[in-house]
Amino acid sequence: MASAAEGDMEAELTRGLRWDFQDLSLNKLATSLGASEQALRLIISIFLGYPLALFYRRYLFYKDSYLIHLFHTFTGLSIAYYNFGTQLYHSLLCIVLQFLILRLMGRTVTAVLTTFCVQMAYLLAGYYSTATGTYDIKWTMPHCVLTLKLIGLAMDYYDGGKDQKSLSSEQQIYAIRGVPSLLEVAGFSYFYGAFLVGPQFSMNHYMKLVRGELTDVPGKIPNSTIPALRRLALGLVYLVGYTLLSPHITEDYLLSDDYQNGSFWFRCMYMLLWGKFVLYKYVTCWLVTEGVCILTGLGFNGFDEYGTAKWDACANMKVWLFETNPRFTGTIASFNINTNAWVARYFFKRLKFLGNKVLSQGLSLLFLALWHGLHSGYLVCFQMEFLIVIVERQAASLIRDSPALSRLASITVLQPLYYLVQQTIHWLFMGYSMTAFCLFTWDKWMKVYKSIYFLGHVFFLSLLFILPYVRKVMVPRKEKLKKME
Repeated sequence: MASAAEGDMEAELTRGLRWDFQDLSLNKLATSLGASEQALRLIISIFLGYPLALFYRRYLFYKDSYLIHLFHTFTGLSIAYYNFGTQLYHSLLCIVLQFLILRLMGRTVTAVLTTFCVQMAYLLAGYYSTATGTYDIKWTMPHCVLTLKLIGLAMDYYDGGKDQKSLSSEQQIYAIRGVPSLLEVAGFSYFYGAFLVGPQFSMNHYMKLVRGELTDVPGKIPNSTIPALRRLALGLVYLVGYTLLSPHITEDYLLSDDYQNGSFWFRCMYMLLWGKFVLYKYVTCWLVTEGVCILTGLGFNGFDEYGTAKWDACANMKVWLFETNPRFTGTIASFNINTNAWVARYFFKRLKFLGNKVLSQGLSLLFLALWHGLHSGYLVCFQMEFLIVIVERQAASLIRDSPALSRLASITVLQPLYYLVQQTIHWLFMGYSMTAFCLFTWDKWMKVYKSIYFLGHVFFLSLLFILPYVRKVMVPRKEKLKKME
C-alpha cells in the first residue's frame, strides 16, 4: 500500500512538473506576448548575438583566423538549427555549391551568371515550396539574406581578377584578390550578427574583422560597447512600442467588415497609421543586430573629420531621417540601407550598359520584388515605389525650376503646413504600398484597394501625366528668362 501511494505521488509530481514545463514553454510564452513561437525564437536568436559578441571580444579577438571562422560557423549553424531544425541544410548546401562554383569556374563571367541563376533559382524554389497566404518565419527568411551575400561574393571575386585600373573606386574596395577557403566562406555566411536578418557586408569587410583591423584603437579591442548599447536601447524602444501597439493595429483589421464599413477618411487614416507602425518590427530587428555588429567591431567605419570613430558600417536604419523626412526618397534612404546599397552596387550600376537610368531602376526594383517572394503583393508594392519616386522627382524639379512655386515654397510661416501635408501624403501612400506588401495575395490587397477606390494609383498616375503640362505653364523657357534678365 505504501509503495502504491508513493507511486501515485510520484506520478502526480511528474504530471505537475510536466505541466509547469509546458507553462514555461516557448509556445506558452509567445502566446502570452501575442506573438508566434517562431517570432519569439527569432527575437531570442537576435539578442543572443550580444553574449556571443562579448565572448568573441574576450577570447577570440586577435586570435588565429581559423578559430574565428569556426566560431562564426558553429554559432551560425546553431542559430539556424534552433530556428529551423534540419532545414539548415538549405543554407549549408548553397554555401558549399558557391565555394565549388568559385573554385571550378574561377574569376569568370560564367561563374557570376551561374551563381546568380543557381542562388536565385534555389531561393525562388524555396518560396514556391513554402508559400502560404500569410507571413511565416521559415528557412527562406535568412536564405534571402544569404542569397545576396553569395551573389555579391561571386561578383567581388570576379572583379578581383581584373586590372585594378579598369575598376571603379567602389569596386576596388570590394574586389577579392585572394582565393577564399571553404571555412572563410562559411564564417562569412554564418556570422551570427547578420545571418538571420542582415545587414549585408562584403567578404573584404568581414576579413578585416577577422584580422582585427576593425577597431578604433589598433592592437586593442574596439571601444564600441557604448555605441552598441545605444543602438540596442533604441531597438528596445521600438520593440516595446511595437509590442504594445501590435494587438490594436493589425493588417487583419484592413480585411475586416469594420474597416470596410468605416468612412472613406477613416479607412485612409487607419492605413496611414498602420503603414507607419508596421515598419517598426523591421526597425527593431535591424537596430538590435546593428548593435551586435558594432560590439564585435564589424560596424567600424573609420573616423570622421574630427577624428571621432564612426560605427555605421552595418547601419540598416537612419532613425532620425526615417522619423522626420517627409519624402518617399527620404524613407528609402533611411530604411534597409545595406540591402539598398547592395542592389545599387551589384545590380543597378552593373546595368549601366543599358544607357537608361529609369530602366535600370525599374529592373532593380523588379529584382527586389522577386527577391522578397513570389506573391503578387511584392510586385505591386515595388511598382508603387517606382511610380511614387518618379512623380516625387518631377514635383521637386517643378518647384525648383518654377519661380512662382519656388517663392511660394519659401514662405517661412507656411513651412509647418507644408511639412504636415507632405508627411500626411508620405505615410498615407507608404501605407498604401505596404498594404500589398504585407497582405501578399491579390484577393486580399485588391479588397483593401477597392475600399479606398485605388487612391494611390489614381493619385500618382494622374500626377505622372499632369505634371509635364503644369511644367510647361509654370516654368518659363530659357529664352524668356534671358529676356527677363
